[in-house]
Amino acid sequence: MAGCASGPRVFGGAPGISVVQNSQSLPAPTTADVVHTPRAYAIGPFDQLDISVFGTDEFDLEIQADAGGNITVPLLGSIQAAGLTPGQLATAIENGLRGRFFRDPQVSVNLKETQSQVVTIDGSVKRPGVYPVVGRMTLIQAIARAEGTSEFARVEDVVIFRTVGEQKLAGVYNLGAIRLGRYEDPEVFASDIIVVGDSPRRRFLKDVLTLGPALLSPVILLLTQTNN
Repeated sequence: MAGCASGPRVFGGAPGISVVQNSQSLPAPTTADVVHTPRAYAIGPFDQLDISVFGTDEFDLEIQADAGGNITVPLLGSIQAAGLTPGQLATAIENGLRGRFFRDPQVSVNLKETQSQVVTIDGSVKRPGVYPVVGRMTLIQAIARAEGTSEFARVEDVVIFRTVGEQKLAGVYNLGAIRLGRYEDPEVFASDIIVVGDSPRRRFLKDVLTLGPALLSPVILLLTQTNN
């Protein structure tokens, strides 16, 4: 593995794939890549929200954001919710209601279901699928959402695909090494694709594993061409 970190390397049979120099982790996506912050959830299109005003049963709402991330609130009309945290949206609603309809409203906004902030988990897991990302999530936590790896999963062959800006990147990880504390459990973000073991999504990386399992550190790859 030491040779991998010393410089870029193109894999035979896998054109356009090279190791990122001196990189031990996938870079986090920018806010332009996903409407997401690593620690505070940002509301996105089609998210379902529970909104209530303390002490007022009539103002107990279940609202879904539209494709543009807007919601319609009684008395206030349309509000741009996309990009706001639930707390920020609650403050915006309080400011709109205060003085006009309520003396000192206390608004609560809770995320009921997310459609915009999701991670895809594929391959040798018990329940492949699309799962919500609320707050901070690591690779181990994401795999747990899919009820863990299947019986014969290749835990030394786990790939996270991520787009950062216009770059397509992939990180190759070893779940066993992470569980033993040999390196940090990486954070995953909305729009990531996680593949455990073999899958059509990662077969174009078939020669990557000739390097051997990522026992001491992950292998970060720059995918310089689009592969279907």
